[in-house]
Amino acid sequence: MLGANLRQLSRQAKSISALCRELGINRTQYNRYLGGESFPRPDVLHRICSHFGVDARILLEPVDSILFKTHVPELKPAFSALLRRAASPLSEDLLPSGFYRFTRRCFILDDVYVQGIITISRQNDLTVIKGFDPKEAVLAQGLDATQQRREFGGTVIAQDDGFAILVSRRGSATTHFQYLAPIPAPEGHFWLGYTARAARDQETARRVERQTYEFLGPRIKDALPAARLAGLCNPDDLMPCIRSLLRIGEPFQS
Repeated sequence: MLGANLRQLSRQAKSISALCRELGINRTQYNRYLGGESFPRPDVLHRICSHFGVDARILLEPVDSILFKTHVPELKPAFSALLRRAASPLSEDLLPSGFYRFTRRCFILDDVYVQGIITISRQNDLTVIKGFDPKEAVLAQGLDATQQRREFGGTVIAQDDGFAILVSRRGSATTHFQYLAPIPAPEGHFWLGYTARAARDQETARRVERQTYEFLGPRIKDALPAARLAGLCNPDDLMPCIRSLLRIGEPFQS
């Protein structure tokens, strides 16, 4: 099981050699893990799990199921009455469980866009989001780009005509509010809205940008092609339908 999971997770890397350098693991030894010939020591296993955003269940369970078991703290009583709808399951028709690609303009750079992968899942009657900010996008903001600091998660709340999400990075280092609604499109399943970051008013950085979600499918292999393109890109690199939805060149009307 470990070998199968590592082979699946390793497809996200540019190459096995580059992955081994990032992990600090000998290439030959990593090949033994991939082939199921050897098991990593606890400290090495912790390093692998931290890098891929999983846990030690990769020894026993398929990685597809692990990625959807996101921990969500229960709402405190003080908030439960105000956010009562957050405790109600969001319809799968409105927002299916699975992998999504998000696209928005970079908050720091004018003509640069950010694409990344998230998962939507259900847990304890809550609809939850989990993902990792692309390393390039985090570095562009002058932030720590380690795997743990790039991880984010949040809770999805149904709205009358769409849904809202409160998203925070691990340790609540930064927080975003998102609103999206479904958009009919022949190219696939898309949602359009905006994301707003909690930050001071600065002339050098924007706080609100249009954003799209694109449903990729329920399996990790559905998301791999998009995952390989995650990071910063130019407007011309975006799909035509995404360029149209984001209305590139038009300022966001707050």
